[in-house]
Amino acid sequence: MKSAFLGLTLLAGVLTASLARAEDTPQSCEVPAYLLTSESRLSKVADAVKSSGPLNVLVVGSRSSTIAASETSAYPAKLQAMLKEKLPAVEINVSVELQSGKTAEEVAANLVKLVEAKRPTLVVWQTGTVDAIRSIDPDDFRGAVDEGVAALQKAGVDVVLVNLQYSPRTETMISAPPYLDNMRVVAQHHDVPLFDRFAIMRHWNDSGDFDLFSTTHGADLAKRVHACLGRALSTFVIDAAHLNPAQQN
Repeated sequence: MKSAFLGLTLLAGVLTASLARAEDTPQSCEVPAYLLTSESRLSKVADAVKSSGPLNVLVVGSRSSTIAASETSAYPAKLQAMLKEKLPAVEINVSVELQSGKTAEEVAANLVKLVEAKRPTLVVWQTGTVDAIRSIDPDDFRGAVDEGVAALQKAGVDVVLVNLQYSPRTETMISAPPYLDNMRVVAQHHDVPLFDRFAIMRHWNDSGDFDLFSTTHGADLAKRVHACLGRALSTFVIDAAHLNPAQQN
């Protein structure tokens, strides 16, 4: 149990205090095109853009969706900034609801209430880490995510699922593949886009953009990773909405 909590601390701290560059050259944090495209369509987002907004995005996340004392540098804020840059004619509003320490089942139970309160066009649901740390049965996890996505779709909003973040330091502590696979199954079943944060961060680590194994502290580096995630997610959302260049200006 102690090692599990240590793993959670390490994993949650990857973007807040444990990121170091592999070298001193500026990182590009480029993402392979196949990781930023989806066959599923965000029709509500497309309609909001066509009508010039508002486009309201609700990020339902955990500790890894924030940066302590620097919320404007966290990826939801960067997502808003990038969407505003790419869609200047549209009113963009991104809000965050933290569900720290909660399993997918616990979060799913409150999703409809959050939608009723925030009235978003799009819900970005980041999940999987807590379930993996607690070793929640993968089938139960899949059922919870399935029910949550179904409830969101019934409430009339678009959904993007965001899976676990990648950390080579915790690979021996938790088993991520069952949760990654089950999120992919749910996304396909409900025809919703899955932003593969795990694969994207692993690509950055393997390509040398960021050394995610290092324990070197550095808030500035955390901000860079969040900026990269926000940029990648904005590209992913626009692609899934099937917006052409003319609609982005």
